Amino acid sequence: MEKGNQTSVSEFLLLGFRSWPGPQALLLVLFLGLYSAGLLGNVVILLAIGSDRRLHTPRYFFLANLSFVDLCLPSATVPKLLLNLQTQTHAISYAGCLAQTYFCVMFANMDNFLLTVMAYDRYVAICHPLHYAAVMPGSRSVSLVAVPWAVATLNPLLHTLMMTRLHFCSNNTVRHFFCDISALLRLSCSDTSLNQLLVLAVVGLIFAAPSACILASYACIFFTVMKIPSAQGKRKTFSTCGSHLALVLLFYGAITGVYLSPSSTHSAAQDSTASVVFMVVAPVLNPFIYSLRNEELKGALKKMLGRSTTSQ
Repeated sequence: MEKGNQTSVSEFLLLGFRSWPGPQALLLVLFLGLYSAGLLGNVVILLAIGSDRRLHTPRYFFLANLSFVDLCLPSATVPKLLLNLQTQTHAISYAGCLAQTYFCVMFANMDNFLLTVMAYDRYVAICHPLHYAAVMPGSRSVSLVAVPWAVATLNPLLHTLMMTRLHFCSNNTVRHFFCDISALLRLSCSDTSLNQLLVLAVVGLIFAAPSACILASYACIFFTVMKIPSAQGKRKTFSTCGSHLALVLLFYGAITGVYLSPSSTHSAAQDSTASVVFMVVAPVLNPFIYSLRNEELKGALKKMLGRSTTSQ
């Protein structure tokens, strides 16, 4: 299409759940409930870790960062989704769309990095317990989080700047519930081959490499645990990894369904549903998975709630 035939798009329409068979009010209540539960759960986890000095360890430092990311990731999409469901407008400005793209990529990347760092932490704790304090001092824990934050902040900036060079035609319908990069590229009138190549390269580097690290960590953990003679010892050791492994399967399963499978095999509705899993559902489940399976965290929560009740 010639550039002269292009029209300037000032807003996009997010129609990811337009084909929802039930009433839109039900979606509003559902997402409001999920979002509220996620906010409450992750704030409680952050307060519990911050208030108990026994939890000021690398393991819970990483968990606190994960809870913070799980506060931010759904906050990049759900408030706008709730507003659109309530007003039935489905519109988002061009600038708002780019901002949403930036923050979604940023926090999704950081979620991915933190799951990798937490897998490494479990590997050191289980496979090299006597050297844990030396391998994971406080300064290294900060570095293992600071470097991913830097990468997660700069990477989406590159995608966003690349997006600004594209032209969009009169079709401004995004068949997703948020401004997903792939959905936006399909609307562009410009040559998007460079953008698509960048997306594939980043997905390969930022998601495939960490997932390989997680697999390697758990392979070492598995072989170490299998050497433990007692069945009770094996169960106890595996239980320290169960929560993290559940989050890994949930996150990477949804990511694979959206970005790493052929586009011809799934619809826009399936993309939206899979995205909801890792952008909305997973942040809600994370604090409950950790708090229900972790005795130290449950003790900190009871202690914090006990102090709150006493002060009243």
